[in-house]
Amino acid sequence: MRSLLLSSILLTGLLSGCSSAYKNLQQTNADVQCITKFRPQFTNTLYSTQVDVLKHHLSGLLFFKQMPDSSLRVVFANEMGFKFFDFEFTKDGGFVKHYMLDKMDKKAVVKTLRGDFELVLLRPDLSRATVKQDSNYHYVVVPTEKGNNYYITDTACQRLERIEKSSRRKPVVKVWMEHYTAGVPDTINIRHQGFKFNISLQRVQK
Repeated sequence: MRSLLLSSILLTGLLSGCSSAYKNLQQTNADVQCITKFRPQFTNTLYSTQVDVLKHHLSGLLFFKQMPDSSLRVVFANEMGFKFFDFEFTKDGGFVKHYMLDKMDKKAVVKTLRGDFELVLLRPDLSRATVKQDSNYHYVVVPTEKGNNYYITDTACQRLERIEKSSRRKPVVKVWMEHYTAGVPDTINIRHQGFKFNISLQRVQK
């Protein structure tokens, strides 16, 4: 009996560990396009920025600049002008790494940063998107190669609660963009769930 009980407990734990954090969401017919109103209107925007990666801490200024060809440059440097990275996100969804500090120039780091800022730019391909809901929120669900991106709003789609990049079962990155002024969020927070990789941005008013 004791053996059966232990086996039952272990099986229950394994099954619960494999369940999806999104399993209780219900399909709804809401408009997937409603989230486009939350797309940041970066033109020439500066943020005071803190980056924590494992035991490393970086601080400085992060600059979003809209270019004449409609691409967007994202540059992060310290207060003395020493550059950490310089990325370009093209109008058609492409990505160019113009510069990366040698110590940071690892494929996984570049890929992670690219993915994080693509969430912030909020330019998803909505052609296969659906909307699901629970009692409190609407979830615009955009399929990805390894899971989904969830753009989570209140039920009236008037407020962006957060963005979640998920695996098949659970969120792996969460993004909050809050206190929009003229289409630009004053604060942006990016939090990875499986390890310490956090980015915090506070808008600098010029």
